This record gives sequence, C-alpha cells and structure tokens, in this order.
Amino acid sequence: MIQFSRWKTIATLAICLLGILLTIPNFLSKERYDALPAFAKHKFGLGLDLRGGAHLLTTMDLDELRKDWLANIQDDVRKRLRDAKVLFTPPGVQNGGVVVRFPNAADVEAGLKALQPMAQSMGILGSSAKDLEIKQAGPDLVTIMPSEAALTERATQAIGAAIEVIRKRLDPDGTKEVAVQRQGRDRILVQQPGVENEKELEAIRNTLRQAAKMTFHLVHPTMTAEQAKQTKVPPGYMILPAVDNGPSEELVETRPVLTGEQLRQAYPSRDDHNEPAVGFTFNTSGARIFGKISSENIGRRFAIVLDGRVISAPVFRSAIIGGSGIITSPTFTIEEVSRLSTLLQSGSLPAKLTIVEERVVGASLGQDSIDQGKRAGMIGLVGVAFFMIFAYGLFGVFAVIGAALHVVLVLALMSVMGSTMTLPGIAGVVLTIGMAVDANVLIYERIREELRNGKTPLAAIDAGFSRAYATIIDSQLTTFIAGLLMFALGSGPIKGFAVTLTLGIITTVFTAFTVTRMLAAWWIQAQDRRMVPAPL
Repeated sequence: MIQFSRWKTIATLAICLLGILLTIPNFLSKERYDALPAFAKHKFGLGLDLRGGAHLLTTMDLDELRKDWLANIQDDVRKRLRDAKVLFTPPGVQNGGVVVRFPNAADVEAGLKALQPMAQSMGILGSSAKDLEIKQAGPDLVTIMPSEAALTERATQAIGAAIEVIRKRLDPDGTKEVAVQRQGRDRILVQQPGVENEKELEAIRNTLRQAAKMTFHLVHPTMTAEQAKQTKVPPGYMILPAVDNGPSEELVETRPVLTGEQLRQAYPSRDDHNEPAVGFTFNTSGARIFGKISSENIGRRFAIVLDGRVISAPVFRSAIIGGSGIITSPTFTIEEVSRLSTLLQSGSLPAKLTIVEERVVGASLGQDSIDQGKRAGMIGLVGVAFFMIFAYGLFGVFAVIGAALHVVLVLALMSVMGSTMTLPGIAGVVLTIGMAVDANVLIYERIREELRNGKTPLAAIDAGFSRAYATIIDSQLTTFIAGLLMFALGSGPIKGFAVTLTLGIITTVFTAFTVTRMLAAWWIQAQDRRMVPAPL
C-alpha cells in the first residue's frame, strides 16, 4: 500500500539528513573544513582537469630487466644440466647472453639437447620465432642469446605490469582518478590530482622509486658477514646491508626460499610489544614452502629482504604452518607500515623507475569549468523542475524534491568513498538529474493510465508506484551494468563519468521509490480520507 510505516519514514528521513550533512563539508572554506572533527572530514576531490596536480614522467631501466632475465636463464641452465647429469662449468654472462662451457667436448651435444627446450615460441603473428637462440659457439662452448624481439616483448609486458602496479599503489580503491599511461618505448606518465605541496609530491616520488621486491633468504648458520669479509664469502651466499637492530650486514643465501610473488596479503599489524609491524599471508604454495622451511630450520635465522636490504632477520622458534607472520623493524612507524603494506599488496615493479621530469601542473579547465558545470546543473535542475511542475502539478514538486535529494546523495556517497570529481563526472551528475525524474515520469504516467481505467485516485497512485517498479528497475539495471563495465575497463575521464553514473542510478531508485512515495503518502494522509481528489 501507499501508506508509509513510521520506521520506514524515520529511516528515509535519516538517510536524507545524513546525505545533506556529508555533502556540506565540500562547500566549506579550508579554514572551516580544518576545524571540523576528524569523523566529519569527508569530501570528494577534484580531478586533474579541475584542480591540477602532480605530473611525473618516469623511465624504466630496461638494462635491469635484461640483467634479471639473464640471471633467470643462468639458474635455468644450471637446473637443466644438473638434471641431465652433464658436467659443466658455472654459466656466465658475456656479450649480452649466457655462455656455458663443458670440460668434456663430448658433453656438448648432450648439453645442447638439455638446453634446447628453454627456447619458447613467441607466437608473433603466427611466426615460429623463438625468444632464445641456443647454439654451439665453439668446441666446448654453448651460448644462450635472447632475441631483440623477445626483449622488446618483455619490455612491453613489463611496462604494462608497472602501470597496473603504480595504479594500485596510488589509487588502490580506483576512485582518485590517477592517470597512468605509457609514453614511448620505456616511459610511464603519472598524473595525480590534488597534489599541492612538496610533502605530497615526495610521497609520490617514494612510491614510484621503490620496486618493493621482497625475498626471503636463510642466514648462514655459523658465519657472520664480518667473518666472511675477513676470509671469503662461501659459495652460494652473499652479503646484504641490514637495517635491523643487529649487525649492519647479513650473510644470506643467494637463492631466496620464497619471493614476494607468493604473498597473498600484506596489511598493517602490531608485534608482541604493540609496535607497528607489517602482517603478511602467503598463498597456498608459499604457505607450504614456508611451513617446510621453518620446520627444517628451527633455531636458524632467516632474512626478510626488501629491495636488497635486510629489514628483519628473526629466528625460527617453531614450525610456522599457517603461512602467515609479521615483519618488524626498529625503523617502522605507523605511516611507514601503512605505506609498505600498500607497496607489498600491490606487487613489485618489474624494474627500477627513474623520474626524468616532474612538475605540479595547474588545472587544464579550472574554476571556469567548475562554474560552468554548476551553472549547467542548475539550469538542468530548473528546466526539469519547470517541466515536471507544469506537467504534473503537485506531484511534479515531489519529483523535483526527489531530484534535488538525488544530487545531494550522489555527492554524499562520493564524499564517503573519497572519489574524485572530474568534468566528465559533472556531466554524469547533470545526466542523472534527467534520469532521476525519468523514473517519476513513468510512475506518474502509469497513475494516469490507472485513473483512465476507472480506478480511484488512491488505488491508482498505489498501482502506479507498484507496477512501474519492474520497468524502471529493468531500464536502470542495464545502464548500471554499462556503468560498472566503464568503471572496470575504462580509465581517466571514462572512469570519472562511470562513478557518478553508477552512483546516480542507485540514488535514483531510492528517491523515486522511497522519497517521492513518502511525500505522496504524506499528501494522502493530509486529505479527507472520504474523498481523495485526483492529483494529476
């Protein structure tokens, strides 16, 4: 029935009042906003096109990418030749490729046979090109040389992966409209709106510079880094700088037992002394390996290495079967823990990024566009209000009130989410004003149809709201799905438009079927129950 229960009325009014309160901080001056209590400081940001922000151009170190690939090739060569039981000398890097010598020339053929499967088809336009060229270069010498096409393909994949990592680091929720795009062969352009001071710019620099490559290594059980320096570093070990309370350097195994790729989750946590720490959880395979390593090395130290520095080197006190733990360090602060958790959760960069250009840019559209957007919104709202009141009278006023609350609720949701308003986002808000009253038009025309069929005004109003519901939901659902796809697959301006569009659809349904219906119920209750005049 059209009547509203008391609890539903209270809930609807509470939502509308909360929306108004959440929207107000966006229109306060900076001084008044800063004076608000912490729980009330929610507002949406302005995009780069409206407010300006940071502009940073970075370049990826492709030499590091090539070096890492060659190191992986060396490891693969050792494993394959050992499995084939072929005698060989340790492979090295020479002239941009990997070379391996065989003490017995008779083993060269067997070595080639074991190494040939390393070359994989690149599958470029159906060609049979291989990523590695493996051939005999002398009586006892085999070379494994990456092709230029394979290096180019790896660089392309690395740039694409780096773009996604950067986007996750700077905009983990996908609401801040950070623009990250490739430029040229090895460059990535990063634009983040709302950056106004050096502190914010430095935070972005640190985020871009840190590769966040995490590895886990076993520490040498008996020898220290100082002892290794005085004698000789044992085969299979290396010395890394440390930032823990202990020694300034650690002697760790060269090959990691686990890598950051096997991390499933990283999050801020606390240690036993309530100091800031980073909690982590491995995926299934990582948890299995970690459990095995910890159970076999009880009493031995293991090093947690981040970008070539040991940040913690605890001791295995017992087997860690659950695949989770914490990372502690005397240098950790709450801010550092939060930043490191975000870095680890978003993944590591394939190679080092160097900032080659940076500046704080002004808005490309600026205050004029904001004013024009406000003006367009007001003109649209006034035009819609005039039409609705002219066509539907008092119920048109109800629709206008619903449309105004719809805009307020969209801005309130954006404030809570910390979303960014862009010029396309303003266009989305203006568009959803029309969509908000479109639902009311369908309802009111349905009421008129029911009145023409001879129903009483009360029954016609009830039927109009009830029977138009399915039609409106179907039409809004298709647009909502399109908005979600634009948000998931788009970027920049498209995402800004998708945010306001999808939020606008949600608030449209609420204002059309709850707010407008509540106003209609109030109007009916104010009339003489014995004779309800036709409202339309």
